[in-house]
Parts: sequence; structure tokens; C-alpha cells
Amino acid sequence: MGGWSCMPRRVPRRPNIILILADDLGYGELGCYGQEKIRTPHIDRLAAEGMRFSQFYSGSPVCAPSRCTLLTGKHTGNAYIRDNDEMSERGDVWHDPELEGQRPLPPGSVTLGTVLKRSGYVTSCIGKWGLGGPGTTGHPNNQGFDHFYGYLCQRAAHNYYPTHLWKNQTKEMLEGNPYFNPHQRMPDNKDPRDPLSYAPYSGRQYAPDLMREAALNFIRENRNRPFFLYFATPVPHVSLQVPEDALEAYEGAFPEEPYLGERGYVPHRTPRAAYAAMISRMDADIGGILALVEDLGLDEDTLIMLTSDNGPTYAGGVDYAFFRSAGALRGLKGSVYEGGLRVPMIARWPGRIEAGTETHHPAAFWDMMPTICEITGADCPLNGDGLSLAPVFLGKGKRAEHEYLYWEFPGYGSQQAVRLGRWKGLRRGMAAGNLEIELYDLAADPGEQADVSEAHPAVVARIEGIMESARTASELFPLRPLDENP
Repeated sequence: MGGWSCMPRRVPRRPNIILILADDLGYGELGCYGQEKIRTPHIDRLAAEGMRFSQFYSGSPVCAPSRCTLLTGKHTGNAYIRDNDEMSERGDVWHDPELEGQRPLPPGSVTLGTVLKRSGYVTSCIGKWGLGGPGTTGHPNNQGFDHFYGYLCQRAAHNYYPTHLWKNQTKEMLEGNPYFNPHQRMPDNKDPRDPLSYAPYSGRQYAPDLMREAALNFIRENRNRPFFLYFATPVPHVSLQVPEDALEAYEGAFPEEPYLGERGYVPHRTPRAAYAAMISRMDADIGGILALVEDLGLDEDTLIMLTSDNGPTYAGGVDYAFFRSAGALRGLKGSVYEGGLRVPMIARWPGRIEAGTETHHPAAFWDMMPTICEITGADCPLNGDGLSLAPVFLGKGKRAEHEYLYWEFPGYGSQQAVRLGRWKGLRRGMAAGNLEIELYDLAADPGEQADVSEAHPAVVARIEGIMESARTASELFPLRPLDENP
């Protein structure tokens, strides 16, 4: 007797989005981007099972404005936050543990959190925020995130053993973490070769471990409904601090000289091993997230993306030259050269993004808003600067190409940059009156070594026009001398 053999059909669900943002992770600091000294097997697996971008850019060469562009879909010529900006008018903001927070996003801001929450997603930000302190309009709970756990303040994130972290509006004290200044030199009467000399620069509870557990709990608790997890790990931004069990994996791996705190942040006995161990521990945290997604059967329903807020740091005990942290690129954090702006970007979505692919498609942080909106079906704001990367991810439909990518940064002497096809034009030292444009042919010279501005005056003129037309003036963050009163 015949009949139908009925198998249950899998009902598609709206995809989960996990957006992982590292802090000061350089273009060359992952194995899948050429790193040879630091082990990152889980992130390398993400790239092997997904898509790796070779020409992806952060929103700014420093933290707060970059995160603003990521969350709002506006480049720094139009974004509200265009530089790091401390809000306190009292005391020493860098050393006073009671003062927290940078300039907050204003009420009514449209962020990835607000857009996805309106669309029915449960939303969480875990890690480092930097866009508004306690009780401000910029607090994550006021910017579309149902749940927040981590550092509200960038300065507080300079210490991986803080006295407290924030859970939504509540300050949660961390037992075993007494306060110490995260910017100090080793006293002259201490022996830099003695491990006990470094005991004052650690605590019992390591903040990235707590953030990892919060992320895993959020995924478990929301496995049955579409969720958006913005996991903004504070790693590997200095200070050089990492638990001993992670440090052991690199003990004796490199020639070392103790770092005594002379370039800011806290001392460390083996600074190279510490930096490598911090990145490898972050990689393991990401591996834990990936494993949980698989264990819960959410693999094909979850788009995971990983990138970094800007290029690698020059501060503290980080040896960026030893690790070739920016790869072959020129510049570091704070610079609009490629090394300050070009960052890793990996996207993995089994069954949707072809495994082991690489794209040379130029894209930037402000593309995240339209990309995530198209993939989730959320309503996309109409006043953004980005273009959807969904056709790039999925290999379907016509890819939208930017006419140009634009950055401005009033810090570090005032800077502008434009990516125009193969060309990169930039201005430095604008606050001192310099408006000359350097021009580089990235197709032939990705390291930006040969200024070819004199040979291509028409390209320079076009870039100069973009530098004028692509932006709106900001009273809060004037770009000198362009925004000076006549």
C-alpha cells in the first residue's frame, strides 16, 4: 500500500545578526590576513567558512566616531560624533574613576539598535560602548538596545580589571578588583624582572571573560526569536593585561624586554607575549560564540560579521612593528593613511555566503546599516551614506558601487581622506593651515609610498571637490580651517 512519506519542512526564520567589533585590531593581526606570530584559529575558520574583505574600512581612525558611523550609517562628514570627546568639566577625566562617559548620542538618533528593535528583534550590546555615559541620552538602552553589559566609558575600558561594569542602568561592582590608575609607570624601586612587581596591575575578574559569558547567555536566552548581538570586545586595545593561563601559551615565544609604562598604560614583564595572548584569548571567545551558535542549531540562521574600529595602536607596550600589525599598510590608529582606516572584515552565513571567498569590493562601516536592513527586512533610514553589501555577500543581484568613500577627522592635526576608485587622496596638518592633497594609486601602491599628485592634477581637483561637497559643517567638531568663521 503506497502513500506519501512526509518529512518536516524547515521553516525559514529571520536571520540572527552577530556583529563583532574588535578594538584597535590591525589589518595584519589575524592569521587569515597574513599574521605569522599570533594564533587566531577560530577567526581564521570564520574566514575559511565565509567571506574575507581585502578593502574594508572603518568609520574613523579613532574609537567613538568610528562606532558612531557603524551604528548610524553616516560617514564622519555627516555623523554627529566626529572625534573622541570627553564631557566632564571637572577634575582630571583621565584619572578620576568617578567620571565616566564621552559625548552622548542625542535623543532621536537612528541606530542599528533602534531600527532592528522596531523590526521585532531583541537587541543587545555587550562590550565597550563609548557613545554616552550613565544617565545620558546616549546610553545603549536609550539607543535601541534592550540589553547592555560592559563599559559605558572608553577611559574605563583602559583597564581590563575594572572596579565595575554596567548592566543596563546598574553599576555592578566586581569583587577582587580594587581600583588602580591604568596609566602609570613602574616605580624606580621595583625590579622589572620580578613577576611580583606587576601584581598591582591586575585583579581577579577579567572583564573580557565576563563579557563573553554575557554574550553566550544572551544567545541562549533568545535562541527561539531573531536577535541582534553587537559584541564590541575591548580587546586588544592596551593596557597589556591578560590572565596567566592565556599568557602561558606565549611564554618564551619571543625576545622580550619589560615594558615599564613609559608610553602610557600599565607595565608588563613580557609585553609581546601579553599582546599576542590577548588577541588569542579574544579569538577563543569568538570561537565560543561560534560553537554555541552551532550547538543550538542556529548556524544557517545566523550571519556573523567581524571587523575592527580602526587600525592598530602605537601606544603602551604594543610592538606594532614586531607583529607587522598594519601589514604592508602605512599608518596606525589616528591616521587617515590606509593603516589607520583599512581593517579586517569577515562575514559568515552557512548556506548563504559561499565558503572560502574573498572580495576586493571597497566598503566601509556606513554600509552596515543598509546591509543589515536588507538582510533582515527592517526599514532602512533614507538619510544614510551607505550601500547594501547583501549582493556581495550572497552573490546575487547587482552590486552597488560607491562613487567615493569619505572621512574627516578633526583630531591629530585635522585630516581628510577620499577613496575614489583606485585613488586615495588625503590632507594632513589642516589645523596648521595645510590644504595640500597627497595622492596615492592604491592599485599600484597600497602602502602609500609614492605621492603622485603632481602627475594627476585632474584627479586631485576632483578629490578636492569631494572634500568640499561630501560634508556638512559641525559646530561640535569643526574641521580646521574649513569651518573657521570668516
